[in-house]
Amino acid sequence: MTHFKHFLTSVLFVFSITAIAQTTTYPKITGYFSVMHPIATISSEETAVNFRDYYAVNFPTGINIWKNAKIGFSFEIAPSIKTDDGISKVNSILFHPGVLVALGHGYTFAGRAAFETSGRFGVTPVITKTVVKGPSSSFYVSLPFPIRLGNDHPATFTSGIQLGIAF
Repeated sequence: MTHFKHFLTSVLFVFSITAIAQTTTYPKITGYFSVMHPIATISSEETAVNFRDYYAVNFPTGINIWKNAKIGFSFEIAPSIKTDDGISKVNSILFHPGVLVALGHGYTFAGRAAFETSGRFGVTPVITKTVVKGPSSSFYVSLPFPIRLGNDHPATFTSGIQLGIAF
């Protein structure tokens, strides 16, 4: 009977160490890289559609600092490349700080402020869904909805799709 008690105590001890080792410690820092394709941009003057009127692509790269399992801070930099009439160029660089809120079931909301080197500014609400979660990285899909103002242009609302890897 004593051997069984020692065995049971040892097994419980091993499993408790494993459970403790799997606990996430905060603050937790993660990084990511992604590709974002704007789909359509609407303003009072026009509705411009990516892939039809021009081609634009952004490369959001950033660091997330999670304070706890529910809330965090994110800082993102996203160069934007635009091809129009056969000419490709870096259109602007976006500085994109924001707040992260974990919604559960792999969903996250990001509320970001937006400051573009082109002189535009605004906000970007983003909904993200982690679609594949691995031991050291995960793949996600995001739906950003940028709202931009300034630089003597009309206000715009854009919808887009973003695919990325977090690590």
